[in-house]
Amino acid sequence: MKKKFEVWLPLLFSLVMIVGMFIGYKLRGAQPNGGFATSRRSTSLEEALEIIRQKYVDSVRIDTLEANAIREMMNELDPHSVYLPPVDLKEANEELSGKFEGIGVEYNQIRDTVNITFVLKDGPSEKAGLKIGDQIIKVNDSTIAGRKVTSTTVRNLIRGEKGTSVNLQIRRDQQLLTIPVTRNNIPTPTLVASYMINNKAGYIKLDRFGSTTYREFMEAMERLKKQGLTELVLDLRSNGGGYMDQAIDIADEFLDGDKLVVYTEGTNSPKKEYRCKRPGIFETGKLTVLVDELSASASEILSGALQDWDRATIVGRRTFGKGLVQEIFPLSDGSALKLTVSRYYTPLGRSIQRPYNKGKKVYMDDIWERYANGQAYFADSNKVNNGKQYKTPAGRFLYGGGGIMPDIFVGLDTSRTSKEINKLFFNGTFTDFVFHYYLENQQLMDPYSSPISFSEGFDPEKAMWQQFVSRAQKDTINLTYIPEAEKARVANRMEAYLARFKWRDSGYYQVLNLRDSVVLKAVDFLKTK
Repeated sequence: MKKKFEVWLPLLFSLVMIVGMFIGYKLRGAQPNGGFATSRRSTSLEEALEIIRQKYVDSVRIDTLEANAIREMMNELDPHSVYLPPVDLKEANEELSGKFEGIGVEYNQIRDTVNITFVLKDGPSEKAGLKIGDQIIKVNDSTIAGRKVTSTTVRNLIRGEKGTSVNLQIRRDQQLLTIPVTRNNIPTPTLVASYMINNKAGYIKLDRFGSTTYREFMEAMERLKKQGLTELVLDLRSNGGGYMDQAIDIADEFLDGDKLVVYTEGTNSPKKEYRCKRPGIFETGKLTVLVDELSASASEILSGALQDWDRATIVGRRTFGKGLVQEIFPLSDGSALKLTVSRYYTPLGRSIQRPYNKGKKVYMDDIWERYANGQAYFADSNKVNNGKQYKTPAGRFLYGGGGIMPDIFVGLDTSRTSKEINKLFFNGTFTDFVFHYYLENQQLMDPYSSPISFSEGFDPEKAMWQQFVSRAQKDTINLTYIPEAEKARVANRMEAYLARFKWRDSGYYQVLNLRDSVVLKAVDFLKTK
């Protein structure tokens, strides 16, 4: 009986907490210090907490009960309101801040070994002498080689406060070396690629909207304009959002006058409009925006505003459908509530938010359903009509309630990837093969000055394919009868991975985009517009 009661205790406590919130608290909004104004009267929650502390049969961790109760309470709200423990809050802040404190390497766990795949130029690790291809055996006294350690464990061991030192035991050319590295601030760009596709069209890919995104975007635009940019392909695919103000500032660079970009409104948040404030860097050039089912929140704010004003042509697949605005409210123990405070609406008044009344699981599984029911492949399968039409200044009709539906739909490639190739991708064989090919053949890439010249002069099917077939056979996978079309796709991916080792993400996308159907469709559209 006692064990059963202990199992149900967090749920019972959460129910008490919810009742206490409704009865004892009156939520009055965020204070300057991040707290709330509350009644001085003791609440049911506080009373229940004190009773449990004083009277419960066994000792209990009140902080754990509180955390569990808060999680249960947040589960009763919308899918994007969440409780963030201190460690999760720190990671969330780092992801959007544009920097973190660490040693400046990227690594890949291949089998049970952590391999360094990139060393930041002028970063702590380069200064300490680390190189691409080094294998990390130990971090301080913690052995990580030969063990199934998670990437989170490795990251937590390597990262630390600026100025502190970490000792890495490295295997290099069959030798063991111990290298001390002093941690420092490491930049994390949110703009991962920018280059000229041709003599007119530029390409910019935003990975997320962090605190430095607008600055990075403006620097890229200035650079590309000097190279002749008069048309732009802005890639927001898989961009899950971030800071709304960054998306608004970028929209301002495309829209003229004092046009409305977005407005927000909620039960406890009065309507607030966000309008253009300054002359933009690209108010009249041809513009296409690429989106997919993982483009969400701030990405939908930007693409929705440009679509509503007929400023850009949206290309790709229907976006995620997140039209809720969250704010982070710190709690006294270092945790926080990421709470939805309002909905956002596009300039025409469209709410992009998908329904979530069937629960969080159904809501999140919607993306997988799109792959299963054809919505990721065929435009006609998408249901975004919420019963209300919105007319743009140019006379086009748009709909809300289920994400941004692109003006030009480009479905996923219907040709299926073979189970053999999928297995090589998922078990790490593909990544392992390309990484070691790069380490052993770096001199082959030396003559190439750019990713495009590399793609034009290097033939992965001739140079790498047979070696890849032999490597796959070690995993008892036969690639002899792979169709030519699939072989070409895999070879393109190999080439893109190689380009990334030398030219980073920009090189990766320059090569990958040569065969990307969405990018090719956008470029073709710019030529005909």
